Amino acid sequence: MKASHERGFTLIELVVVITILGILAAFAVPRFIALDAQARAATINGLAGSVKSAASLARGLAMATNTAAAGTVTMEGNTVQLINSYPDSTANGIGKALNVNTGAGGDFTFASAAGTATWQKVGAATPANCQVSYTPPAAAGASPTVAVDTSQC
Repeated sequence: MKASHERGFTLIELVVVITILGILAAFAVPRFIALDAQARAATINGLAGSVKSAASLARGLAMATNTAAAGTVTMEGNTVQLINSYPDSTANGIGKALNVNTGAGGDFTFASAAGTATWQKVGAATPANCQVSYTPPAAAGASPTVAVDTSQC
């Protein structure tokens, strides 16, 4: 009679494989954990670009239609309030020019105070340090200021 040989993994082979998987997990998990903060920072930087573009488009539209520096322009069906030919810092200014969902379930919260509009990322560790702020120009011929803070996204 022939002796039967069972096939399979030895205990030492299984221990080695589990050890290797544990080492890989120890290095991979922290990298994946940091991805959510990087994604929020990238979203904030993208929003900053959108704010700059919306302000520039509103200014261009105001110039093309010969609108008064403190008038209004219509962008995608929204009436945008201007100050010094750029959107003002209210929800009726840059808020409508940008047209971002800041309501319930939105990605950002929007606030306007002291002449500055601020969008903060929902879900950030410290929302005040994961934001974009927009300040319209104080004088004709100046440009608006867009500031980005991604220090604690």
